[in-house]
Amino acid sequence: MKRSFSFLLMMLVLGSCRDYDMRARLSDQDGLIPADQFARYGREQAQEMAIAREYAHSGDTSYARSLPDVVDVHADIQGSRQTIRFKSGWLTMVTLVDDGKRGAETAGLPADARPGTR
Repeated sequence: MKRSFSFLLMMLVLGSCRDYDMRARLSDQDGLIPADQFARYGREQAQEMAIAREYAHSGDTSYARSLPDVVDVHADIQGSRQTIRFKSGWLTMVTLVDDGKRGAETAGLPADARPGTR
């Protein structure tokens, strides 16, 4: 009886350990403003959503540096987020937006932010 209880307790403790892959939790957009709606708020917001979509797709920060209004980008790879500073001085943090779209498909991007225009 004691052994089975100890074994059951050990299995319960091991089963309650969570994984530390936060990507799925960070890319979940439930309860937030939809990415397309947020992108319509302005030029910088559209670029922010494009960066978030590309970051979810490739995990690369080079897309953010290619946008016209982005001045500085700092990536926290373990935390799956980027800190972005725009020309206007706006500092924002971007997490993954995995909604099946690519950054170039984001409505409201400036014409010089589209692929092949630079």
